[in-house]
Amino acid sequence: MSSGAEVTCSEVHRTYQMGRQSRLRRLLGRERSVPEVNAIDGVSIEVGRGEFVGLAGPSGSGKTTLLHLIAGLETPTAGTVTVDGVRLDELSSRERTRFRLDTVGVVFQRFHLLGSLSARANVALPLLERGEPKARRRERAANLLEQVGLGDRLAHRPGQLSGGERQRVAVARALATDPSLVVADEPTGELDSETADRVLDALAAVTADRTVVLASHDDRALDRTDRVIELTDAERTRAVPTTDAV
Repeated sequence: MSSGAEVTCSEVHRTYQMGRQSRLRRLLGRERSVPEVNAIDGVSIEVGRGEFVGLAGPSGSGKTTLLHLIAGLETPTAGTVTVDGVRLDELSSRERTRFRLDTVGVVFQRFHLLGSLSARANVALPLLERGEPKARRRERAANLLEQVGLGDRLAHRPGQLSGGERQRVAVARALATDPSLVVADEPTGELDSETADRVLDALAAVTADRTVVLASHDDRALDRTDRVIELTDAERTRAVPTTDAV
């Protein structure tokens, strides 16, 4: 069982270009400047092994971008992202994919479940990508769904589940490979308060011995964390002050 990962982001920047030059303009030499947006501008944070840390801040402050960088879903324009001593910004796309399979579990706001698959098959997908035997995949997925209170929903497809149940399936899927780090992006953002509490209970129960970084606007979610890092508007600040838990 994992005991969590250490995460360090140092002077991380992430810039996106708004639109592209047309090929015809380039061929004709009529290039024009392409506007850029700073999603993250000089952010530095540290998350200790086994910590449950919340990311707070207004829309546009870079919470989702920072989670994607920590998970290795994106690479920084500048700066370094290190998870358990591994520099993610130095890895190739294939190496980052393998690193995610082995080390990181991701919970998305909008579930990202495959509608044609059962709950158990959705949870087992990361194990399939890793080449695990079928019997191992089925057993692991069933055990995780039991842990999040969905032991009686193994064969149900996402369309047969409520929003809260789908999010709990997503939580179980994030734990399939026994990752040391879990990142969760607004996991209660589309749920009512009672359902959100069930999801948060499930998340806390299955990640007790892991490092968790959770981005949320929801004070109830942030209340579950050990401490909260407040992000402000990415285009106006480079500072990321750390506060006590909300």
